[in-house]
Amino acid sequence: MEQLDPIFKPKSIAILGASNRPGKWGYEMVARPLKTGYSGAIYPVNPKGGKILGLRCYQSVLDIPDHVELAVVTAPAPNTPQLMQECVEKGVKGAVFITAGFAETGNKGKILEDEVVKIARGGGIRFVGPNGMGIWSAAGQLNLCFETAPKPGPIAFISQSGTFGGYLSEIATARGYGLSKFISIGNQADLTASEYLEYLVEDEGTKVIVFYIEGLKDGRRFFQVAKEAIKKKPIVIYKGGSTRAGARATLSHTASLAGSEEVFEGMCRQAGLIRTQEASHPFEIAEALVGQPLPRGRRVAIVGSGGQGVVNTDACVSLGLEVPEFDAETVRSLKELLPPHAPPPRNPVDFAGSYRTALEEASITEKLLSLDYIDGVITNVPVNPMIWGLKPTSTGTNGLLPNTSKVVIPGTDLFVSLPKKYNKPIITLRFRHTDNDSVVDALREAGIPIYDTPEQCARAMYALVKYAEAQRD
Repeated sequence: MEQLDPIFKPKSIAILGASNRPGKWGYEMVARPLKTGYSGAIYPVNPKGGKILGLRCYQSVLDIPDHVELAVVTAPAPNTPQLMQECVEKGVKGAVFITAGFAETGNKGKILEDEVVKIARGGGIRFVGPNGMGIWSAAGQLNLCFETAPKPGPIAFISQSGTFGGYLSEIATARGYGLSKFISIGNQADLTASEYLEYLVEDEGTKVIVFYIEGLKDGRRFFQVAKEAIKKKPIVIYKGGSTRAGARATLSHTASLAGSEEVFEGMCRQAGLIRTQEASHPFEIAEALVGQPLPRGRRVAIVGSGGQGVVNTDACVSLGLEVPEFDAETVRSLKELLPPHAPPPRNPVDFAGSYRTALEEASITEKLLSLDYIDGVITNVPVNPMIWGLKPTSTGTNGLLPNTSKVVIPGTDLFVSLPKKYNKPIITLRFRHTDNDSVVDALREAGIPIYDTPEQCARAMYALVKYAEAQRD
């Protein structure tokens, strides 16, 4: 924490290689913190001096009269050993290297990278990169990556690819997932994935840790650290370079050896890491891991009309989850809550296309959670009749029919209380996307995840099961 806090919570930053030309990295590293709320001091550094975006530009970091905690390096690679030495003399504690042209380019670049590392370690400076896209830290209000700062939230994302990682972060932000950190780790010349993991396990603003990894500098240490880390926080990992051609590409991308796919998969299982097979999946399942209780087993109850229930059941079973048939007494009691034409609710529970109130959905969900042989429920977002186009003929509370308001509000209140009451997770599926849906807002506020497909719901429940099993091992 002592070594990395100056990077993620700096009170002042110096931009080495700052530029007044829009579009250049040296310009963006000054502009982005300025326009996205960084409250510390910003010191542009360029031998030409002058001003950049209204800030005085110093010819050297040594000319800055005040203390500098973090250096952001955008200068050409051959200049970086001298710049790092000046940072040591200045007493800088951390650095973020945007600059490329190091080990990823071959032996000559590796020699240059090693020289920078030697100077930094001799002077007590820890640094991110090189060959990265920067960082975002909600705790430090520091944005070096994005045109618009991400929504602050509980998910930390560590990416070995800058551009691809930034793209995934923007998708996550667009879908409403909040980030505590984004770290483009690049070549890992100094700080490695293991050390970021050690830091984030102790970071109060982080609840789930997501990795995009191509290769590990010290795989054994990473998995040793991860095995301890998952006792405190879930770790979700997506790995590039799983094929022979992909492994070849990682070497020229981030100077990383992808390693054996079989060994990596085995170590993930042993350490309790949740591995995903598609790039969009980590944030989806992280949403469930942030806010839902962990299930005691793999047994899932499913609520959904017709094909929805069928597909959800298939998706769950394909991941190794169990969808047990309900006992006779449960079937009888559930049947009383369903329309007369609905099939017997043996699991999944099928509404047979009928309208149901939020209170009815909540009551069925509670009945399922109360079963000792059910560990979690996948169901629909409770219906808000106003959103579904059911028009009132007279107004009541908040413009709803009196009988509608009496079931929507209590039904929603009951629904969001259930995970905590039974200490079991609820995963929901939403069919219609509309603005100003109070039911959706209530679920999100309560940490109940909302997905668009049955497969997403199944993956989220599977992740909860996997993390629960890792906690028990």
